[in-house]
Parts: sequence; structure tokens; C-alpha cells
Amino acid sequence: MLIRIVRMTFHEEKVENFLAIFNDSKHKIRRFEGCQHLELLQDKNFPNIFSTYSYWESENHLNTYRDSELFKNVWTSTKVLFVEKPIAFSSERVELIN
Repeated sequence: MLIRIVRMTFHEEKVENFLAIFNDSKHKIRRFEGCQHLELLQDKNFPNIFSTYSYWESENHLNTYRDSELFKNVWTSTKVLFVEKPIAFSSERVELIN
């Protein structure tokens, strides 16, 4: 399993635009083959900073999504709203402590 985190900082006046894009696409992303989990997080102190937190079956599944028309449409609409370059990284779980 691959964990993907993308941190995005938006112009404050563009947050509602981003939320509309996310709400329009979140179920499509979550149903995309290989996506096992999707969350949207908002920074506690900076309400214009959001992160997506998703689980993918494999890097190939993530890359297939990133090559899809769905991703291209969502990303094209989203990236024009950024005030800073987004930060994205992939991780693998080492240990889960309950």
C-alpha cells in the first residue's frame, strides 16, 4: 500500500473554489481503481492550507490515476488557485500502533 499526501496552499479568496472542485470530484477519485481511502484535511491555524491523504493499492495505481482524464481535469482547475507550489510525497506504512 502507498500513502500519498499532497499539501496545498491556496489564495484565501480561492478556498471556496477549491472546495467546490474537491466536492465535485471526491467520490470519483475515491472510486478510482486502486484508491482505498481519501481524506481532506485543513490546517488548524491556516484555513487556506489543505492536504489530501489517500491510500493506493500500489504506485502503479496512483500513476494510472495521475495519467487519467479525471486527474488532469481536477488538477488543471485546482493548480490555478495555489498561492504556493504544492508539496506531494508518497510513503509506506512501517508500523501501526493501536
